Amino acid sequence: MAGSTLHDGLTPLNEASVQKSDDAHGYYTLGDKLVDPVAPVGPIAERWTTRKFENRLVNPANRRKLDVIIVGTGLAGGAAAATLGEAGYNVKSFCYQDSPRRAHSIAAQGGINAAKNYKEDGDSTFRLFYDTVKGGDYRSRESNVYRLAEVSANIIDQCVAQGVPFARDYGGLLDNRSFGGVQVSRTFYARGQTGQQLLIGAYQAMERQVAAGTVEQFTRHEMLELVVVDGKARGIIARDMVTGEIETHLADVVVLATGGYGNVFFLSTNAMGSNVTAAWRAHRKGAYMANPCYTQIHPTCIPVSGDHQSKLTLMSESLRNDGRIWVPKKKEDCDKDPRDIPEEDRDYYLERIYPSFGNLVPRDIASRQAKNMCDEGRGVGPMVGDFRRGVYLDFTDAIKRYGKAGVEEKYDNLFDMYERITGENPYEVPMRIYPAVHYVMGGLWVDYHLQSNIPGLFVSGEANFSDHGANRLGASALMQGLADGYFVLPNTIRDYLADGPFEKIDESHEAVVEAKRSVQERIDRFLSIDGTRSADSYHKELGNIMWEYCGMERTEEGLRKAIDLIRELKADFWSNLKVLGSADTLNQSLEKAGRVADFIELGELMCIDALNRRESCGGHFRAESQTDDGEALRHDDEFAYVAAWEWGGDSLEGGQPVLHKEDLIYTAIEMKQRSYK
Repeated sequence: MAGSTLHDGLTPLNEASVQKSDDAHGYYTLGDKLVDPVAPVGPIAERWTTRKFENRLVNPANRRKLDVIIVGTGLAGGAAAATLGEAGYNVKSFCYQDSPRRAHSIAAQGGINAAKNYKEDGDSTFRLFYDTVKGGDYRSRESNVYRLAEVSANIIDQCVAQGVPFARDYGGLLDNRSFGGVQVSRTFYARGQTGQQLLIGAYQAMERQVAAGTVEQFTRHEMLELVVVDGKARGIIARDMVTGEIETHLADVVVLATGGYGNVFFLSTNAMGSNVTAAWRAHRKGAYMANPCYTQIHPTCIPVSGDHQSKLTLMSESLRNDGRIWVPKKKEDCDKDPRDIPEEDRDYYLERIYPSFGNLVPRDIASRQAKNMCDEGRGVGPMVGDFRRGVYLDFTDAIKRYGKAGVEEKYDNLFDMYERITGENPYEVPMRIYPAVHYVMGGLWVDYHLQSNIPGLFVSGEANFSDHGANRLGASALMQGLADGYFVLPNTIRDYLADGPFEKIDESHEAVVEAKRSVQERIDRFLSIDGTRSADSYHKELGNIMWEYCGMERTEEGLRKAIDLIRELKADFWSNLKVLGSADTLNQSLEKAGRVADFIELGELMCIDALNRRESCGGHFRAESQTDDGEALRHDDEFAYVAAWEWGGDSLEGGQPVLHKEDLIYTAIEMKQRSYK
């Protein structure tokens, strides 16, 4: 690696791409080129340090005069609220849950990456940077990714100081394990509950500021509109989910830390309430949505068991450290008890195809190969539909190596969860796993300062597109969320707030009144349709379309069909939706209607984005673009760009999204076709 990838960061190593194919012709309008106006220059290792110094400061007296709204209380939002509150800003924190501690970050299991090199195995800031760019299939911004790698070590120090109980080795030092797509051990973990422990750390830091009076919490509140005044984000319209009251909240700056949109597929590992509404409302107000087709299918999830399910369960990627993935070599063995299949009749296919990385290949590769095995008829477990959706994750060798007690020490809560859900004991019988939607790399477009194209609207964590390109490596979501919240956003938002104090906006301002009126009209419309179908039924149908045509494998024909089906579904939704109850009380049917309406529009844009990108990269796999042995084939000459989509109106009324392209130019790493063999 070293000789061919270390560069000075001053000289472009690739040219801007020129797209020749146009599969999505007629579905979109081409807009102006997009350039990050605050992109740093200079040696890559110096860019963030230099930028922190260049960004203007806000003196403590002025901070007390500035108001910040943060929507979302997961790792990105909770950390940002704690840090900005500590700095002295007036922070309003919003979440739809009944407690900030119920943010979906709590569900993360396996760990958080950091370039500490405690194992002395060759890790470094540059290697974490390189692994992340390569893992994202060279579709991320190198400056953003290097910054992420650079601040990763600070995150661990911060969390240890908060008392996060990371695992430790026999000598008491912080322990590490490996995750997919790397050959070093850089993942810090707290058994299988890392997200929970990190979130408690951020939560207690935020609650300290609540007690100090710098942070005001609004739980059970859902953001339904962004307030834009004179082209700048100045507040939100939120609904009190208990009373139904529509509230106006104004500020000098708005931060969205609202997570990802994986629930557009209906079945995912995301919390049932996770949604895209806050981000989509901002998108409809002018914020660009970047790379929406980049979705991550996680390879180790408990398989679908039937048509009755509304959620899927993640099994941590950390299990791939010690578990071996296999399927029977012969189709006729798929009905057998796996313990009765001899070693010579087992196909450890990841170890066979990718000997260098084995079971620790990146998620997109592991997921596609699991699908390939099942498509060949070698899947295991019960028949679901017309084939078996499952492969084995086997800990027999690990139990022999460490003993049962050693495996329990690492994974006991994960094994217990698996047994409770499936009724099978993974200490005795191999786990059955299958890929499921888990994360999204796409999100609202942001510049190097995490500010969207709407001035005053900042976006952090999974809600933005910033750091992971076309595929996120395992244990990097927690890293990005805390990096953005604790270290990046506080150092960039101050450059914007340095222009304050700003002119105060009153609720009587025409832009505020219009935003509130639009929310009320939308709610009234949902309640007045009085059709025959529930929002859930539309959501499930949308999910089936997305999984079938915009899931692990995509084709031009399938994506065109999906767009037509989604538009038909959208028309039916707005004419046949049934929302029970009223608006002036707790009404989950009403909440779901708004979220599903936004998911439908998002799903349409995802398919258009996937149709336009006639290449395979990371989690986006176009069947028309693959190597002779079935691996993803990028086309850097055409698609080395960020696709930033502008809202162009409802397609049912003739509107088309507008595509703005931001060129991806590398100066520190050469772009290469990925290989994990």
